This record gives sequence, structure tokens and C-alpha cells, in this order.
Amino acid sequence: MSDVRLLTSGFDPAAELSAFTAAHPQAGGIVSFLGQVREGGGCEALELRHYDPLTLPAMQDLSTRVRGRWALDGLLVIHRSGVMLPAEPIVLVAAAARHRRDAFAAADFAMDHLKSESWFWKREKTGGQWRWIEPREQDFEDIARWG
Repeated sequence: MSDVRLLTSGFDPAAELSAFTAAHPQAGGIVSFLGQVREGGGCEALELRHYDPLTLPAMQDLSTRVRGRWALDGLLVIHRSGVMLPAEPIVLVAAAARHRRDAFAAADFAMDHLKSESWFWKREKTGGQWRWIEPREQDFEDIARWG
């Protein structure tokens, strides 16, 4: 079972993780990753834009690839778009599996691919000015290790 969502408004990570955990009582391990807008460094806001006809189907395809690679009881992928303020959640990935290693690997793979095969354009507001953020070399190295 996969739950893949693309949201334009905020979400409560604790409530989402609690519901996901309750839905998978047979799992021996549940691993989650929460990405949020960083505070500090002058960041006033972060905006994620995307191409609507492609983004959700591509996220669902990623979910299918993850579930085909690891023995999972469940996978949760929630990603925001739009303007977000510091400390607001951007992405939540959770994997439930009978064994922890599958859950860890699945969540890690999903995040690396969300980040590196991103269907989002990201810009940051600092000092009252918006600037586009390009992928980092580390993002490409992260995805290459799954080759």
C-alpha cells in the first residue's frame, strides 16, 4: 500500500506519521524522513513550483519503483509545493517493513530520488529578493550510489 500526495497547503508531520504507524501494526520497523524549510541564514521563505501534469504521476512511479525493490508493508510520500516559511515541513517520507533494513533503504532511496530527479523548481527568498536554487553536486552523487 502506498500513499503518495502532492499538497499545496501545510500538513502535520506528527499526525501523518501517527496515522501511518497505526495503519501498519505488523511492521517491525518504520523509518521516516522529514524535510523542512531551514531557519537561519537569512531565509525568509522557500517556494517550490512544479509542472502539474508530470509531478504527481512521477511521484507515484517512484513509489512503484521503491515498492518493487524492497519488501514493504507501506510507503508514505507527502510533498508540498507553493510558498513555505522557515520551519514548515516540505516533504515526509515513511517506509514500513517487517525488517528495519528494508525500511531504512526504501526511505533513503525515495528521498535521494525525490531530491535528484526533482520535478520541482526551487527558489529562496533572502533579503527581500528571490533567487533560484540549483541542484548541488552532492545530490547527483547521492543518486549515483543506487546505480
